Amino acid sequence: MDKLYDVTAMGELLIDFAMNGQSEQGNNLFEACPGGAPCNVLAMLNKLGRKTAFIGKVGEDQFGRLLKDTISGVGINAEGLCMDKEVPTTLAFVHTFPDGDREFSFYRKPGADMMITEDEVDYDIIRSSRVFHFGTLSMTGEPAKTATKKALEVAKEAGCLITFDPNLRPPLWDTLDEAKKQMEYGFQYCDVLKISDNEIQFVSGMEDYDDGIRYLQEKYNIPLIFLTMGKDGSRAYYKDLRVERKGFTVKAIETTGAGDTFCGCSIHGVLKYGLDNLTEENLGEILTYANAGAALITLKKGAIRSMPEPEQIDELIEK
Repeated sequence: MDKLYDVTAMGELLIDFAMNGQSEQGNNLFEACPGGAPCNVLAMLNKLGRKTAFIGKVGEDQFGRLLKDTISGVGINAEGLCMDKEVPTTLAFVHTFPDGDREFSFYRKPGADMMITEDEVDYDIIRSSRVFHFGTLSMTGEPAKTATKKALEVAKEAGCLITFDPNLRPPLWDTLDEAKKQMEYGFQYCDVLKISDNEIQFVSGMEDYDDGIRYLQEKYNIPLIFLTMGKDGSRAYYKDLRVERKGFTVKAIETTGAGDTFCGCSIHGVLKYGLDNLTEENLGEILTYANAGAALITLKKGAIRSMPEPEQIDELIEK
């Protein structure tokens, strides 16, 4: 089948309410920012000139319509987005701490993103895509969990490159054991894994990142692993290569979407160079570019509408 899309992602699409000051009465003000990791990744890829499509579900309510318009507006194909008449769009409230770190309160028991069924997934979109990207939030409950697993099988059969960002959000799981189990399910399928420092410690039970990654490589044979370490930069592990690049120092106001921006930039790099003969130089270039993209998004609130322009990324790297 002809590959119409570079990347199709499946998973959550939601509203991130970000703190935005206080009213005259002293009440907290929140800004409704369209978000959800898989779509954030696609929004970055769109900025880089890639053709993308999204599969997921929102409520048939004002937030769901806002999300649909937003992703179409940034150029993501929304034909695979379903609307739920019964269950409302998922909401997340992001509380930011003075150091820019954050915690989430989710309104999702259930939220529409969990309600996509395997019959509602447009598998032809997946078949006509070079890369299929997913996370674990679509595996926190049924029916989305079964739908995601079916989509993964179709992607594998269609010869898609499979990219995975577990994106661990502890409040959304009944137990952390279940979270770990679904992360491990994803590891079995993926060709490219993007994982954060705290996630590798969580899933491997090892303090040292290199030990944790080695454990994953040996157990699941994942060809390429990107490890993000916040402001300390990132690493790539490929065959017997381990490449590290420093992060960029910027005055972060909010870190939402930084990992997804990194993920979008790194998938772009893998599409550019392929997965078969990556060199240390290729990997270093991918990491530097992704680190710069991730640094830039922390200067704005929200994610889907805040993705950096390629020129801004190049400029930061040159500086």
